[in-house]
Amino acid sequence: MLSTFDVLAEPTRRRILDLLLERPRPVGELVDLLGLTQPGTSKHLRVLREAGLVRVRQDAQRRWYELRPEPLAEIDNWIAPYRRLWTDSLDRLERHLDS
Repeated sequence: MLSTFDVLAEPTRRRILDLLLERPRPVGELVDLLGLTQPGTSKHLRVLREAGLVRVRQDAQRRWYELRPEPLAEIDNWIAPYRRLWTDSLDRLERHLDS
């Protein structure tokens, strides 16, 4: 099974998450927006679903995909200690520019 980081390393999957951040979307709409084939899009959606990053909802004949924020919160928690590095650097730059 792929880690969340492995799943997000693929640019197309990140693009799908960006699109789902705006709102839930049916598969056909994602196919159109991504410019991929339906099987190609479905392959990426399956990986995202297996990683827990998206969920699918059946509505009659349509399958709607929506973002699941919980796994992204795990990534955010992992990155949090590293933010200090950026914040410290930006604070130093601000002090330098103010002097």
